Amino acid sequence: MTKGDLAKQNFGNGCNCAQAVLLAFCEDYGMDRQTAMMVAASFGSGMGGLRETCGTVTGANMVIGLAKGKNRARANAVFREFAARFREKNGSLVCRELLAARVKTRLTCADLCKDAGDLLEELLAD
Repeated sequence: MTKGDLAKQNFGNGCNCAQAVLLAFCEDYGMDRQTAMMVAASFGSGMGGLRETCGTVTGANMVIGLAKGKNRARANAVFREFAARFREKNGSLVCRELLAARVKTRLTCADLCKDAGDLLEELLAD
């Protein structure tokens, strides 16, 4: 099972989008699941339900911080690469824009969790 599959499964099991992505990776980087759930609790639905930055993107940024945070410049570079590739594939980083595009793209929040997890798995492998 890929990290993307795990993130999608987490979302299907009741996690918000940020939690779903962070939970797929947290134990790999020394964070327990309960802490991850609490840290990401208010980041779903575009940060606190405001429909701003997509929770899959904020969750991914948390994972990048866990993986690369000892070197802030490297963490920022990895996140910028993630953001560029996520935006290229899905059209936006903004929750409300992604939700509005669903009629055309047919992407669900669960699909975006999978995309974020798979992309992170690829970027963090090197």
